[in-house]
Amino acid sequence: MNWLSRVWLEISDQFVTAFITDNRWKYILKGLGNTLLLTALALCVGIVLGVVVSIVRSTWDKRREEMRPGFGKGLFAFFNGLCKVYLTVIRGTPVVVQILIIFFVIMASSSNKILAGVIAFGINSGAYVAEIIRGGIMSVDEGQTEAGRSLGFNYVQTMWYIVLPQAFKTVLPALANEFITLLKETAVAGYVGLTDLTRGANIIRGITYQSFMPLIATALIYLAMVMFFSWLVGKLERRLRTSGH
Repeated sequence: MNWLSRVWLEISDQFVTAFITDNRWKYILKGLGNTLLLTALALCVGIVLGVVVSIVRSTWDKRREEMRPGFGKGLFAFFNGLCKVYLTVIRGTPVVVQILIIFFVIMASSSNKILAGVIAFGINSGAYVAEIIRGGIMSVDEGQTEAGRSLGFNYVQTMWYIVLPQAFKTVLPALANEFITLLKETAVAGYVGLTDLTRGANIIRGITYQSFMPLIATALIYLAMVMFFSWLVGKLERRLRTSGH
């Protein structure tokens, strides 16, 4: 038996031990499902939170000089300051620390790890989504807002029906890339015992005392997902460029 055959036999044995014996592949499958669910739900939370924060921030930047002094302007200034603190704190601290605080401090009485992960990653993603969308809103020509007001729309209607759709078209590729980033960031969810893809591999590693096969398989799955979603983002960008001409 030559060395190539011995290597192949060793890899085959490790594969069987890691995934086939006792159906250990189910740890990977369960982890993959939790990773995709966690990413999708967290992104939804992040988009909702990001839209609200971006509207507050962009409205203050664009309209503060036009606002009449009084309670309304003071309240808006308070919410704008609150949004700035949120963006500074969330973007200035590691996501792993945030999920530990959410799970072990804020939600210490809850055993719902998926919910804790969705809240933690949603809040984290919301800070980045907010700046992405705010950039899109600020890039929309001011004439679009004036056109909406001339049609009889109030500020909220103008923002909802005219400004935000144009902003979303501009920032959609960036939001798609945020989804890809979030997908990889969820790998730290195992710190709170959530069985994501990475933790599934670690469970197999702990049972079999083999590191190579489960960790390499996990890396390849992440790579395949990122390549697939990157391909979708590329198609989306090309379609948006085509529709813009």
